[in-house]
Amino acid sequence: MRLWIKDPIAILSEGAERGIVIEDGVIAELVARGRTPMLPVDGTFDAGRHVIVPGLVNTHHHFYQTLTRAHPEAINKELFPWLQALYPIWARAVTPETFRLATRLALTELMMSGCTTAADHHYLYPGGLEAAMDIQAEEAERVGLRMTLTRGSMNLSQKDGGLPPDSVVQDTDTILADCERVLAKYHDRSKGAKLQVALSPCSPFSVTRELMRESAVLAERHDCRLHTHLGETHDENAYCEAKFNCRPVDYLEDCGWLTSRTWLAHGIHFNDDEVRRLGHACVGVCHCPTSNMVLASGQCRTKELEAAGSPVGLGVDGSASNDNSNLMEGLRHALMINRLTYDAASVTHLDAYRWATEGSARCLGRDDIGAIAIGKMADLAFYSLDELRFSGAGDPLAALILCGAHRADRVMVGGTWTVTDGEPVTIDTARLRHEHGEAARRFLESL
Repeated sequence: MRLWIKDPIAILSEGAERGIVIEDGVIAELVARGRTPMLPVDGTFDAGRHVIVPGLVNTHHHFYQTLTRAHPEAINKELFPWLQALYPIWARAVTPETFRLATRLALTELMMSGCTTAADHHYLYPGGLEAAMDIQAEEAERVGLRMTLTRGSMNLSQKDGGLPPDSVVQDTDTILADCERVLAKYHDRSKGAKLQVALSPCSPFSVTRELMRESAVLAERHDCRLHTHLGETHDENAYCEAKFNCRPVDYLEDCGWLTSRTWLAHGIHFNDDEVRRLGHACVGVCHCPTSNMVLASGQCRTKELEAAGSPVGLGVDGSASNDNSNLMEGLRHALMINRLTYDAASVTHLDAYRWATEGSARCLGRDDIGAIAIGKMADLAFYSLDELRFSGAGDPLAALILCGAHRADRVMVGGTWTVTDGEPVTIDTARLRHEHGEAARRFLESL
């Protein structure tokens, strides 16, 4: 079926002023101003109320943390004390049932903000949660998003000098065996893949050098991406210097991770030489502006990293350090914090869009999403300008960010509607809110 998405208010694509034609889930034609589709269409969708952008791509999150938003034990803390406050709570209350609800809610919340592809960095494995990746794969299919399943891991607990408690880590052999299993079952390298897999040891302060190196070897063998936290805080730098006698980027290189296969979360505290080295290796960086402000971690050097050659993407990060899963809101935060870092002329709304679409797609190693162009998957987010906040707006694309859009009116993934009239097609949000809220209560029981 050929569907003409016709006459949007504005669209983030050159030469598509009259819309686009979608065929078999793929963008088949851009319709320029004053033109009509070159071939007959089978249907038309009137986009006269909508501003259309590529489906947003989220490149860092922790879905399970939706269960501990604004937790009284963790608010008003920086990263290390924040983690130390929450690890014991997560260890005793994250179960397969609560994890499934957290995953469903995070995916739904992301999708309702205009996100069509998401990567979740799940590294927490208390007893009983061994099937975490299977749960996430099932929920991604249920909600309708594309997903990169990042098989995270921790094998360095407090007794060995790490940060997490013993009850949430696994041994190296168990981790690597499950990585092999998940890769074999879910990693789809074909165009339009709904599921792919990345290997994601958590951070320098929660995994061993051996696990980092073995993960890199496994990623090379299976042609998958690598992901970890790096350069998030000064505490992390101090930890690496004390434990490894080097800075985090040196540690990354020693482990075989200084490669275009890698994308990093946060990437804040890099010096000029490290920015140059990361860019030369085309290592991606996921900018997490909201989390970085909440935890007072610092400001990512987005412009220098891009100039050096690093893809820069965008992520909402964990919902306990954000405290939501709204990627469209993250674009506004990215624009604002980067204007503080640089200036108003150097950072525009188009930079924020690029980070959340093309840059994020590059971080995930995907060339089939992230732009409205012929041959790309028809992953699209539609926003209306009907709310009071948009009245008086002159530039529709800039208005979505500057005026604070936070909810898509429609979302399409691979040519299929997954959100209509602001609501997900396959999810009862009232029921989900009730069930997730009830599950989250147990995370407050210790107070």
